Amino acid sequence: MKAVPSPRFSRAPAILLTFCCALLTGCSTFRQQPSTYDLVIYGGTSAGVMAAVQAKQMGKSVIIVGPDKHLGGLSSGGLGFTDTGNKAVIGGLARDFYHRVWRHYDRPEAWTWQQKTEYGNKGQGTPAIDGAQRTMWIFEPHVAEQVFEDYVREFQIPVHRDEWLDRANGVRKGGGRIRAITMLSGKTYVGRMFIDATYEGDLLAAAGVSYHVGRESKAQYGEDWNGIQTGVLHHRHHFGVLPHGISPYRVPGDPASGVLPRISTEPPGEYGAADHRVQAYCYRLCLTDHPENRVPFPKPDGYDPTQYELLLRIFEAGWRETFDKFDPIPNHKTDTNNHGPMSTDNIGMNYDYPEATYERRREILCEHENYQKGWLYFIANDPHMPADVREKMSRWGFAKDEFTDNGNWPHQIYVREARRMIGSFVMTENELLKKRPTPDSVGMGSYTIDSHNVQRYITPEGFVQNEGDIGVGLKAPYEIAYGSLVPKRAECENLLVPVCVSASHIAFGSIRMEPVFMILGQSAATAAVLALDQGIAVQEVKYPDLRDRLLKDGQVLEWRD
Repeated sequence: MKAVPSPRFSRAPAILLTFCCALLTGCSTFRQQPSTYDLVIYGGTSAGVMAAVQAKQMGKSVIIVGPDKHLGGLSSGGLGFTDTGNKAVIGGLARDFYHRVWRHYDRPEAWTWQQKTEYGNKGQGTPAIDGAQRTMWIFEPHVAEQVFEDYVREFQIPVHRDEWLDRANGVRKGGGRIRAITMLSGKTYVGRMFIDATYEGDLLAAAGVSYHVGRESKAQYGEDWNGIQTGVLHHRHHFGVLPHGISPYRVPGDPASGVLPRISTEPPGEYGAADHRVQAYCYRLCLTDHPENRVPFPKPDGYDPTQYELLLRIFEAGWRETFDKFDPIPNHKTDTNNHGPMSTDNIGMNYDYPEATYERRREILCEHENYQKGWLYFIANDPHMPADVREKMSRWGFAKDEFTDNGNWPHQIYVREARRMIGSFVMTENELLKKRPTPDSVGMGSYTIDSHNVQRYITPEGFVQNEGDIGVGLKAPYEIAYGSLVPKRAECENLLVPVCVSASHIAFGSIRMEPVFMILGQSAATAAVLALDQGIAVQEVKYPDLRDRLLKDGQVLEWRD
């Protein structure tokens, strides 16, 4: 009787053949399957990094993946004059970030272009350097970026950069949960929990989670400061700060001559009504007047001085406050923010950004960059500018030692708002102003309710005016609800959103500060880990358990005078 070969050896030639096939042709049989992570974070913003650190501290595997090449978002992208509000409610990893900044500047070698004693210690409503608390709230962009890089190195967090979510087909769901996300590069990331830490909310949208773009009406949530706010003039970013009205027409007073650039001819809309518009974006510029480190403002490609005719009229009318928001950061540098009727805020040019394709977003970013570069070049060089203003602006330039791989230009635009999730709980001005209690606090905000201008229009009297700039003070710091970080359960059970949180337009105007995003990133990761450990949906996390862990990790969840 003929012997029957052992099954073990009878398969060997086939296995060898298949293995050789894989080596020679890349057969799918032997393609490496993507790793499964406890937590996949989409977006390398400040919130994304803090979420990753918290997950690692709680013993979970985590990866940061996203379109960013640089970690930290706005915190490392030029916003160094921190919007702190009441710094006493900034705890946990967010406070650790500002402590690490303090440690950096506590070293003499950190002061490259000026002595520490020359700096002046001015912060936004607080001293820049708080020696007693060992924190520093004002910093250079490259210092912040290094702190974020230190975090991912120390905690051995993998970061996959320049990876763009396939927004059309890249989210695979099953059983009410995200199972994996795929990038345009083809890379797939499998996770048990996910966090969308982007400014745009691309993952939440692709996952089918409800969201809002634009302003809700005043009536929708019973708010006073939402919706179109014609006639409401807060701060000094409007044309009412000038002694006389400014004509919007090429020939002043003559509508037949046409309208100057960057003024809408559309009616502004009805007061209090909802609209599709979002508050203006800008790049937060790091400038310097230190000769050894100064790069003169270049003339941008396609420079057109007629784009700034309105700006010229503003200066000719006597405006001289532009330099008031060249806020000092260490080493003779600035965090330069918008200020005035026509500033670095590019009003009305970003309405389609939140939901635009990647290609269209790049066009919008390029337009914003060229607008701001042209704005600077015009003020510093145009012969029609008042000589005192031209001479003062000419002293400034880009900081040679910042954003060195991007022509000294910030790598992150200030996306003041884009999508906002409509989640399990919606934060409104009523919670911020203490008109209603906030359930299940996972962190606190304290900055003024603050929206930048949304549109520039022509008044019935025939003058230019801006609309949408709101600044409403708070009675005290306010709690942020856990429900604002999670979608409705029917939409997704394993996603948390610490940046594009569930909030009305006007409430988001305060929540949208970088320290708050760090706080919420840590809290979101904590909730994700608790849900993992208990095998439940993020909406089922027991708040007492979450609260106990957040307090243990230094978060501030309530405020008592």
